[in-house]
Amino acid sequence: MEAPNKGQGTCNPGEDRRSTTMGTHDRFAEDLVRYGPGALVAKPPGPRAARRYCRRLARRHYENFTVTSFLLPRRLRQPFCNLYAYCRWADDLADEPGDPARGPALLDWWEKQLRECYQGRAVHPVFVALGVTIRRFDLPSEPLVDLLVAFRQDQRTTRYETFDQLLDYCRYSANPVGRLVLHLGGSFNPARARLADSICTGLQLANFAQDVARDWDRGRIYLPEAHLRRWGYGESDFERRECNDAFRHMLAAEVDEAEGWLCGGWPLVAQVAPDLRLAVALFIRGGLAILEAIRRQDYDVWTVRPVVSRWEKTAMLADSWWRLWRGQLPEDEKP
Repeated sequence: MEAPNKGQGTCNPGEDRRSTTMGTHDRFAEDLVRYGPGALVAKPPGPRAARRYCRRLARRHYENFTVTSFLLPRRLRQPFCNLYAYCRWADDLADEPGDPARGPALLDWWEKQLRECYQGRAVHPVFVALGVTIRRFDLPSEPLVDLLVAFRQDQRTTRYETFDQLLDYCRYSANPVGRLVLHLGGSFNPARARLADSICTGLQLANFAQDVARDWDRGRIYLPEAHLRRWGYGESDFERRECNDAFRHMLAAEVDEAEGWLCGGWPLVAQVAPDLRLAVALFIRGGLAILEAIRRQDYDVWTVRPVVSRWEKTAMLADSWWRLWRGQLPEDEKP
């Protein structure tokens, strides 16, 4: 996409020739000019160009590339890219680099675009592509709207007093994704949704434990303040990035909690469509692997961010595929 002058946008996502070295914030700033509030879109893109735009947007971010190109069945990769592009735009709008104070208004605009998409009036390339996915899979609007609740909450809430408050945040930030995947896979029902919620909540809690340092650098703490007080770990310790016994005991409890939520979702593996089982199993095992990486570091997530190595990911993939092929993945297994 060659960025036009502000207010003179045409919509042709198929013409992106920008350097791959351009920063993602710079790219989003250009996209915001072309497709954001006040842009004059002469003609919406066709479905093919819109799909191409969503794929490129997804591939800018390494964490999504593996999922969309490898774990999910081929039939769901483009729909998942479309959903990811929706979330990516919402996230970038909330943290708009030029003026973060604009975030709430931009999210309101994005929700309006979503509602117009459901009424068949899509103009933005993400919604042109997403509209096809919505109609094909009969996606409800509630999970997509719920995700925006979490983005808005991040604008105004940087601390959580209780664990229940943190779970409420996960209900909006993580659980809608699992429910949408169930809809895409033709596997949605209320019981499976609860299992998906358990997995997604566990993944979110694992991410909070993994990213204590990153979140602190952004001015946020996703560890409940009641837990911090219980273990005697205060914000002055955060400022010193202190990994003492209090921090280790506290984070060990958070890791155990996350593991319980992840393992609570194991029965879903056997209940989803066969071509989704490997993806669901690896989502669980990937979360558990992050928790094990935290344990191996003796809970020191301040010094080094715990990650799962490429070798470990490959081993998990091979082992999960073999177990599923043999029908030997117990519902309550802890890999």
